[in-house]
Amino acid sequence: MTDPGPGGVHPIVIHPATPDRWPDVVEIMGTNGGDRGCWCQYYRWSSSDFARLGAGGGRAALQGQVEAGPPPGLIAYLEGTAVGWVGVGLRDEMERLVRSRTIPRIDDRPVWSILCFLVRPGYRRRGVTRALIDGVVAAARAAGAPGVEAYPIDAGGRRLDPTLSYVGFTSTFERAGFRRVVETAGRSAGRPRWLVRSDLPD
Repeated sequence: MTDPGPGGVHPIVIHPATPDRWPDVVEIMGTNGGDRGCWCQYYRWSSSDFARLGAGGGRAALQGQVEAGPPPGLIAYLEGTAVGWVGVGLRDEMERLVRSRTIPRIDDRPVWSILCFLVRPGYRRRGVTRALIDGVVAAARAAGAPGVEAYPIDAGGRRLDPTLSYVGFTSTFERAGFRRVVETAGRSAGRPRWLVRSDLPD
């Protein structure tokens, strides 16, 4: 999967996180606190089970998910360098989402959930997040999924700390064709998080 980029120059290429690409996942995740980082596990476990992962547990858990499949995320490449990650999975398999009191379940459709983004420093504001979103939608469509959900922040035109962008911003999703469904009870930096959806045709 490839995002052609302006004028076809330096396209962003998207690949699933398969076992042979694990070193690239490590390269990206290592910029986010190394073994102390979340490693895209926060939404995949209940709060108590996530706490029990402990130091280094997130990395081990993600490696196990990559090796077992299906791919728990997609990787963005720019000129052969791994520059971004998006975590994804069936909403019904995301324990913290299933139990969430702030992010509602709007229906019983087996949609994919976009959990988080991580773009390496030096590659932000270059279309990586948008390319990853498009990659998830394409993969979900190919797999026959009925839709893709995400839970981004409505920045309200404000410039927010890049660390808050791990769930994305509503404006980016809307440009990718997602629609706002409901404002959740979740907040980041005092701004609301919305449930957005891209419904895919049968």
